[in-house]
Amino acid sequence: MPKVKPLISIVEDDESVREALKGLMRSLGYRVEALTSPQEFLSSRHVRRTSCLIADMQMPGMTGLELYQRLSTSGKPVPTILITAYPDDGVRERALAAGVIGYLSKPFDENDLLACIRSALTHARSGGR
Repeated sequence: MPKVKPLISIVEDDESVREALKGLMRSLGYRVEALTSPQEFLSSRHVRRTSCLIADMQMPGMTGLELYQRLSTSGKPVPTILITAYPDDGVRERALAAGVIGYLSKPFDENDLLACIRSALTHARSGGR
């Protein structure tokens, strides 16, 4: 039986960034779901199947960090990478202390993102969700 590829969920309100990330993840052989808002992700059937979440920090209604915290407190933690166009060292420290796998500033290096994804998938496989 073929191994199921990990599902990477992207929550990003900027369509161009969302589509670029989606294309990159597909080119690397991952299954991808790209959603426009934290609320859309939380109400989707993808939450439980997601192996790695890439979420924008600044989105209407809920930040990426708030999304991560909501998943964690609901008992459905997902290894999460936050991306932001407005880097803030204080927010970065809080996010990493809360358990976020990575905090990347846009534009980020593709290799930095891939390193974070590998770390998130290792974390997910080890049951560290």
